[in-house]
Amino acid sequence: MEKNAGIEFMHRTRYGEISVSPQRSGEIPQPPLELPFPADADIIPLVKPAEIQMPPMDLRQAVEQRRSLRSYSEVSLTQAELSYLLWMSQGVKKISKRPSTARTVPSAGARHAFETYVLVNRVEGIDPGLYRFLAIEHALMPLDLSEDIHTRITFACGQQSQVASSAATFIWVAVVERMFWRYTERGYRYLHLDAGHVCQNLALAAEQMGGGICPIAAFDDDELNRVLGLDGENLFVIYLASMGKKPGIPINI
Repeated sequence: MEKNAGIEFMHRTRYGEISVSPQRSGEIPQPPLELPFPADADIIPLVKPAEIQMPPMDLRQAVEQRRSLRSYSEVSLTQAELSYLLWMSQGVKKISKRPSTARTVPSAGARHAFETYVLVNRVEGIDPGLYRFLAIEHALMPLDLSEDIHTRITFACGQQSQVASSAATFIWVAVVERMFWRYTERGYRYLHLDAGHVCQNLALAAEQMGGGICPIAAFDDDELNRVLGLDGENLFVIYLASMGKKPGIPINI
């Protein structure tokens, strides 16, 4: 096979090719566990995970019935359901002394180098718009409540209909410095692997509430990063998943 960008990426992120990590060299301090946000931000507290009751589902059943779902009913998510989905895919169980976060998903070196954005279309009691999930606080922070934010994000995703019709679309933003600090160039591999862990947890949690997701990797990187106000290098969209209830299964908590 002729050399291409993919092969070059694999070669340049091999052990023996990568640089000494800032963690080992002590050049820079550890990046924060969460991107900062304004002290006066309008935060929306979410239902605490311990207070959420979900219908029981066998793990095997969830795995076997999982499939990519692109057509959704018009049933809205409850706030408890959205809280549960965020908890199951990026929930912070504890903060260690290192410091690092122990979350509901695995991550290379407990780096958890993502911020979760949520495009809300139909969630009871939450205005439609773009929000950021504050994982440590388990809360939402509004980012863009303009009427056209849904259209702009859908357009950046190649006008895929499942984004427009979803109850909510989850957008995972890679925070490069959080991973690079420990793993340097090889950390880019781990970002993509970790995104898969997060998305699979979301898929299984969605099944439990009579819903489903469609993972999305086909999007215009530059356009979507621009819409979200990301620089595309230090912060960039790595993966998305649209989510909604299955047609004919109007289950709510």
